[in-house]
Amino acid sequence: MTRHVVVIGGGPAGAAAAESALRHGARVTLIDSNEQLGGQYNRRIPADYRVRRPLSIGHGYADADYRARFLAGHPRCEWLAWASVYQIEQHADGSCPAVRVLQGPEGEQRTLRVVQGDALVIATGAYDRVCPFPGWDLPGVYTAGAAQTLAKTQRVLVGRSVLLSGTGPFLLPVAQSLAVGGATVTAVLEANPGRHILRHWGARPWELRHSLGKAGELIEYAVCGVRHRIPLRTSSAVIAVAGDGRAEEATIARLDENWTPIPGSRTTVAVDAVAVSHGFTPQHELALAAGARLDPGGFVRVDHTQRTTAENVWAAGEITGIGGAQVSGVEGAVAGIAAAGGDPTADRALTARHRTAQQFVARLAAAHPPPARRAGLVATRDRDLPLRGHHPRRAGRRLDPHRRRRLPARQARHPRRAGSLPGPHVRGQYRCAARTFLSRRDGRRRPGRRHTRLASARRAGTAARTRGTRQ
Repeated sequence: MTRHVVVIGGGPAGAAAAESALRHGARVTLIDSNEQLGGQYNRRIPADYRVRRPLSIGHGYADADYRARFLAGHPRCEWLAWASVYQIEQHADGSCPAVRVLQGPEGEQRTLRVVQGDALVIATGAYDRVCPFPGWDLPGVYTAGAAQTLAKTQRVLVGRSVLLSGTGPFLLPVAQSLAVGGATVTAVLEANPGRHILRHWGARPWELRHSLGKAGELIEYAVCGVRHRIPLRTSSAVIAVAGDGRAEEATIARLDENWTPIPGSRTTVAVDAVAVSHGFTPQHELALAAGARLDPGGFVRVDHTQRTTAENVWAAGEITGIGGAQVSGVEGAVAGIAAAGGDPTADRALTARHRTAQQFVARLAAAHPPPARRAGLVATRDRDLPLRGHHPRRAGRRLDPHRRRRLPARQARHPRRAGSLPGPHVRGQYRCAARTFLSRRDGRRRPGRRHTRLASARRAGTAARTRGTRQ
């Protein structure tokens, strides 16, 4: 009996899953919200624009066009474009969940459909994560994905002078898209330290032998950066944006290992726009609705065949780990074979590529960790965030970043280490100061736990002395 595989998402992972399922004898229904297949990675300018070189910005268009032609012309493939999934209905008997879809462009008459299959593959991708900072809501501050999408699909630049900030290799293709489109990229700021990035990418290079295409893209980005004179700075970030009604200038600062601005390292540059991306957040709402569980990192938990913890549900692509289009394609191929009833481990070459893809995902996460549990860019002004190494009683006040009184001797001898954590006593002071700062409400500072204990001890001592005086 022919299995019916339902695939949600037409990006690299979803298209690869549909192709693999078809090649293994399954019937496929591919659901995508866009008019064309390819997802965010393969977005392109419409043909009506009549651009001379429509594919000059971006990569992977040849593979995307091949898969689109294969899926559109296959007799066992049904492609639902302009389709939005609004509900996934689980069944009590543990069978494949039903997918409820509204098909048709928004604003027009849309058709309601219910798609019931034997297996479900979810490949909904991810979207930009942004760590807030003062002025991040001003007009002229964009996510890096939005800046690249406008350059790809509309040939619209977010500004003539653009500053890129965040973490991860995604900043490089965005800088290339803007530079090729005619913008002046002021700088690319990577928040993580350079030695940390090189340590993780340089270890065990043989594990990346199936990812040589990434090395070619990296060389291309480096050549573009040299040609357009785009500086790349590590341990740096945009910590504030200011302007009269729109972004006009950005404040840049050096960061320590915890993404906290180093005192005295701030500079201001004039810009038209700022593009920010601090990694990606998986779009796993449909996977959760289908009954899948997440791992500690917030991604959908899968096994070696991309199967989730839910019955008859597989997941592939960025919702299982950030790795790029090539990794998503490999994961989609594995998920498509397994969903069609095949054994993906029987293909040795695919198994090797899948193992390398998982190693690439883990290495990318280790080299460019997201800003989880880091508050350095949330409140970065001296009067808002207490400087580490200062006494907690001064938390919340405007501190002079050049003061060395109360600093440990190690920091006083090495001014560049101001703000680091040399010992547990300073860490305790900073935690107490952070609690005091975060507990303020309506302009009134509420004491932290350590302050409460100290105040109680002082009141007890004062009461004892008063009783002794009365006696």
